Amino acid sequence: MSIDEIIEFLEGWGGVLSLRPGPGDGSPEIAWGDVFFYYAPRGTVASTAQPFATVVTKDYPDDSGSRLSRDGAFRLNVNAGKEVFIRWTGHDPREHAPGGVDPSVPDTVMAHPVYGSLGWLAVVNPGERTAEPVRELLRTAHDLARERHQRRHGSRPR
Repeated sequence: MSIDEIIEFLEGWGGVLSLRPGPGDGSPEIAWGDVFFYYAPRGTVASTAQPFATVVTKDYPDDSGSRLSRDGAFRLNVNAGKEVFIRWTGHDPREHAPGGVDPSVPDTVMAHPVYGSLGWLAVVNPGERTAEPVRELLRTAHDLARERHQRRHGSRPR
């Protein structure tokens, strides 16, 4: 899956807002080129909202294990919930300790190398092996984000 395919897949659903930081929009330069997906049925992100998925296109100072500086490398990060995290990793997110799995291995669902303890999963360069699991993870993350939004803002989208 390419970044564009992931964006197209998610933008086809109701309430998804994709933010793509870039020059001139006030975002920090380090975020330029990355993509952040929010459940935002009104087209704006609440100040307390967190993305349900992200695409990261480069190494960050505290997150270089995925080796995203390689040509064409990117990582999809998904917050699909604790139960899904346990199903994929075999352990509770609170038990997550970095290490064990090489975070640069492509086309493999794994605990996020930095945010695994918060229940985030990650896939470097999703490919043929993870394409369908990634779609399912994204559906689940979107559903959870929609449910959170509805709890916070009433039962109907605004």
